Amino acid sequence: MSRPVTEKQILENLTSAVILLNGRFEVTYMNSSAEMLLEASLRRLLAEPIDQLFLGATEELELLQGLVQAGQRVSKREARLMTFKGNEIITDFTATKISPHNLLIEIQPRDRLARIEREEEMLNRHATAKVLVRGLAHEIKNPLGGIRGAAQLLDRELDNEELKEFTRIIVEETDRLRNLVDRLMGPYRKPNIERLNIHAVLEHVRSLIEVEDQGNIKMVRDYDPSLPEFDGDYEQLIQVVLNICRNAMQALTEAGTESPTITMKTRAVRRVTLGTEQHRLVCKVDIIDNGPGIPKELLDSVFYPMVTGRAEGSGLGLSIAQSVINQHQGLIEVTSIPGETNFQILIPLEL
Repeated sequence: MSRPVTEKQILENLTSAVILLNGRFEVTYMNSSAEMLLEASLRRLLAEPIDQLFLGATEELELLQGLVQAGQRVSKREARLMTFKGNEIITDFTATKISPHNLLIEIQPRDRLARIEREEEMLNRHATAKVLVRGLAHEIKNPLGGIRGAAQLLDRELDNEELKEFTRIIVEETDRLRNLVDRLMGPYRKPNIERLNIHAVLEHVRSLIEVEDQGNIKMVRDYDPSLPEFDGDYEQLIQVVLNICRNAMQALTEAGTESPTITMKTRAVRRVTLGTEQHRLVCKVDIIDNGPGIPKELLDSVFYPMVTGRAEGSGLGLSIAQSVINQHQGLIEVTSIPGETNFQILIPLEL
C-alpha cells in the first residue's frame, strides 16, 4: 500500500515560490522553488526578517503590514524583490493572512514566465523555418544531380581544354551548392549518444581555438567540477561549441577589441523550464566574449538559416547548432550588448 502524499511533498513540488512568515515578518518556512528564486536556503533565511527581500520597496512592505492589521489577501503585480545575492527580480505575488500571526506569500517570477513564452515562441519559429528551408533545399537539390551529370557528359565530348574548364567550373559549383543544401537541411544523422563530460568538450574546443588564433585571445575557464556526466553526442557538441567560439573569435578580431577574451563557464541549475517542459537539473554552458555585440536587428533571428552579420558568412552555423541542441532536448539562448555577448547552452541532465 502506497503512503499518502504529505503537504510538504506537495509544497516542495510546486513551481511557485511559497514563503510562510510569522507576525514579526520573519521567515518560518519556504519551499525549494522559493530557495531557488531567492538564491538562499531555508536554513540561511530562517528567522530572517522579510524586509531584506523588499529592500527599497516600501509599497510592498506597507501592503504586508496592512494585511496583518486588517485584510485577508493582497496581490501585487510586477513587484521588485531582492534576492539574497543582491539580484533584483520582478515578480507577481499574493499574500494571504492564514492566521492572526501568519502570512503565506506565493511568488511567481515575471521574468521566468516571459522567458518560457519567449523560448516557446523561438522553438516554434525555428521549427517552422526549418521545415520551410528543408522543403526549399529538396527543390534545389533535385536538379543539381542532372546539371552535374550533363556537365560531365559534355566534358567527355569536348576536345578543347579551354571549354573543358567551363564544364569543370559547373561541376565544382554544383558540388558546392549541394554541400550548402546539405547544411541547410541540418544534421542528417541521429546523434551518436554516449556518456560524456561537458568539460572534455569545452577543453577540446579551447585547444582548437588557441591553435587557430595563435594565443591572441585570452581563453578564461570557469568550470563547475561537480557537474555530472550526461548522455550526448560528443562530436556534435564539439561542433556546436566550436561554431560559437569561432564566431566570437572572428567578431573580436574584426573589431580589434582591446584585451579580447572568451569565457567558458559551466553551472548546474535546478528546475529549469525549456519550452513547455520543466527539468529538475540542467547543464548550463555560458560562452561569453567582450566583443562589439550582435546588432539589435539581428539578435532575434540569429538562429534562423541564412541570417548572418558577416559578408562572407553562410548564416548556417548557429541554425545547425540550435538544431543539434534541440536533438539533446535543450536550447541555446543569446543576450548581447556592446562589450558582452553571451551564448547560453542549456542541456537537461535528467531526461
